[in-house]
Amino acid sequence: MKNTVYCEFPVLSLLLSFGWLTIRFPVLAKQNPVTPPELFGSILASHFPEKYPHIHAAHVKIITHRWTRMTIDGKPHPHSFLRDGAETRNTEVVCKRGAGIIVRSGIQGLLVLKSTGSAFHSFVRDEYTSLGETWDRILSTEVDANWGWRLFKTLHDVKRNTRLFDEAWESARNITLKTFANDNSASVQATMYKMANEILAAVPDVNSVDYSLPNKHYFEIGKLFSEVSSLSSVVDRRTYSMY
Repeated sequence: MKNTVYCEFPVLSLLLSFGWLTIRFPVLAKQNPVTPPELFGSILASHFPEKYPHIHAAHVKIITHRWTRMTIDGKPHPHSFLRDGAETRNTEVVCKRGAGIIVRSGIQGLLVLKSTGSAFHSFVRDEYTSLGETWDRILSTEVDANWGWRLFKTLHDVKRNTRLFDEAWESARNITLKTFANDNSASVQATMYKMANEILAAVPDVNSVDYSLPNKHYFEIGKLFSEVSSLSSVVDRRTYSMY
């Protein structure tokens, strides 16, 4: 005997349509400040649990690209811009009814390189180790840095601390670049640890910092041919990227 069970749930009556969402976001952007992105993300995330009883949480992710006003004939152009690199400012906000607002900020796509001042040696070696030690190397990476804020109890709490978000982003970016450039790096891991600690010290309202600094391998291949006179004038001391 075959039993068939049917479950009924009025799911369609609870759905928010995609078209509705695409209209609501511009309206909320018109009615509220859109900078810093942490504030606008908190406004968006708070809107849904407050307005709709069946929604208990909202997740918002905002990616801010770097647009720079063009300079034409030595003057800023009134309405033309250029994309200033691949770096983005990222924000994630989660608002849960009765549980406060969780905010994470970050930097992604910031490509950096230095031609010296980086080493990697004295690491654990065993029968599976093939990597050689080096006391001087090119270091390049694409920065992915994220920091988590203390829990904000309400949207009003976020609004009272709005100025902290831009200040923290500036501090995190400056610390990242300064530490990368000036640190006589014993390893990428050691350098990112210093960066994270400095951000925590500079921004007391930040509870956690994490970095991802994957190696972008660039090798100075010119000196491989330094003893070949016919090639030395062409490739000696030139740096090429290798993938």
